[in-house]
Amino acid sequence: MIIGIGGVSNAGKTTLAKRLQESLAPLKVKTLCQDDFPNPVDQIPVINDHVDWEIPQSIDISSYFKKVLEASKKYDVVIAEGLFAFCDDNIVGHYDKKIFMSISKETFWERKSKDFRWGKEPEWYMDHIWESHYKCGTLHKLDKDTLIISGEETVDLNQLIPELEVEKYFADIMS
Repeated sequence: MIIGIGGVSNAGKTTLAKRLQESLAPLKVKTLCQDDFPNPVDQIPVINDHVDWEIPQSIDISSYFKKVLEASKKYDVVIAEGLFAFCDDNIVGHYDKKIFMSISKETFWERKSKDFRWGKEPEWYMDHIWESHYKCGTLHKLDKDTLIISGEETVDLNQLIPELEVEKYFADIMS
């Protein structure tokens, strides 16, 4: 089973992926984060003299997707998370479930202004991050396997896990 988790920066994707991984025991679960697959900085386009991490070209998407597919052969559940989780229809077609983490622009600004993992971002770049997620990070289509979840509050895993229908894939393990 492959679960894709997408959404804007600071929406709660990584936190949800970690919580799901812990909660899905005894299944073998692997989480792959796009942030771990950056392209070399000199290969990433620049905007206003700032490396543009908010476009798919910032990530080695092919290596990332290859690892997701390889992991799906070794693990019961693979959680593929990142801003660009839904940017390529080919990999989206491999997801059994898709989760889009939604937050308001106000929440994004509040969280991002406190996020110094890569240094303090200028305000114009924070606006760019928000706008880029509409261009590169949203789902192209919704279907029965898509869940839209608010990243504004803690996700109730007791409600989410049944919606993922994990037991449908692993009934013998989950019983």
